[in-house]
Amino acid sequence: MRIRGTRGPLAAVRISSAALAALTALVGCTVQPMAGADGKPVPPVRVGPPSGGTPRTARTVPAPSVVPASPALWSPGDSGPGVRELQARLRQLDWLFDGPTGSYDDLTEHAVEGFQGRRGLPRTGRTDTVTWQRLVAMTHPPGQWELYLMGGQPAGPPDPRCLTGRVLCIDKTTRTLRWMVDGRTVSAMSVRFGAQYSPTREGVFHVYWKARTWVSTLYHSPMPYAMFFSGGQAVHYSYDFAARGYAGGSHGCVNVRDETAIQQLFAQVRVGDTVVVHW
Repeated sequence: MRIRGTRGPLAAVRISSAALAALTALVGCTVQPMAGADGKPVPPVRVGPPSGGTPRTARTVPAPSVVPASPALWSPGDSGPGVRELQARLRQLDWLFDGPTGSYDDLTEHAVEGFQGRRGLPRTGRTDTVTWQRLVAMTHPPGQWELYLMGGQPAGPPDPRCLTGRVLCIDKTTRTLRWMVDGRTVSAMSVRFGAQYSPTREGVFHVYWKARTWVSTLYHSPMPYAMFFSGGQAVHYSYDFAARGYAGGSHGCVNVRDETAIQQLFAQVRVGDTVVVHW
C-alpha cells in the first residue's frame, strides 16, 4: 500500500497487512488506510487477543502502595496518663502549646498529624506504635511539672502527721494540697510553691491569721483568701498561677489556682488548724 499525502522518501513506502496489524497492536487503536494497492478501500483492522474475543484494553496501573499505620495506641476521644505524656512530649517539640490536659482533643489530633506528616508517616492523627516510637526517640521523659503545667495532678499518700485533727496537708512532690479532717480527705487541689530564692518553708505550722482580701506589703501583689501559717507565707489564691500555671512561682506562699476550691477551703479552715508542708 502507498501512503498518500506524503512527499519525499515516504511516498514510496508500502505497508503489508501483517505490518499494519502489528502497528495497530502497538498504538492500541483502529487504523483506517485510505486505499489498498489496487485502489480499493481496505477494511479497518481491529486488534484483539490472539484467539479473538474481547478487544484489548489499556492496562490499569495500580496506585503506589502506602504503608498502613500500625494499630493506634491513642485516638481522639481517649484520655488518661498516656495521653498526658503524649501531649507533654509534643510540647517539647513545639507541636502543641496547650495542656497537657490528659484528653485527646482536636488540638492533639492536629499536632500528631503534623508530626506524622513531617516525618513521612501516614497522616492519621492517631498515635500508633510507629508514631509513638519516633516521638519517644526525639524527646525526653517529661517531668511532673511538664505533665501538669496547669495542675490536676493526683495527690500522693498523705504524710502521717496529717492523719490526726484538722490539717492542711501540703505535698511538694505532687504539688497538691489536701484538706483533711481526722484522717479523711475533704478536698484536694493543685498548688504552686516559692521560687528558687524564696522557697516555701517545710515543717509543721498552724494557721495564725486569715484575710479574705489582702495585698502583699513586700511585693504589692494581691493575696485573696490568705491563710497565713509561717511569717509572711500563706496559702492563697493566685491570679498568676491561674493564668500561667507552673511557668512561674511564688515568693514563698502556697498558691492555689482554683478560685472556687479555695473559696470553699477558706470558709472551712479555722485559725489554729495545722499546716504540714512536706516532700
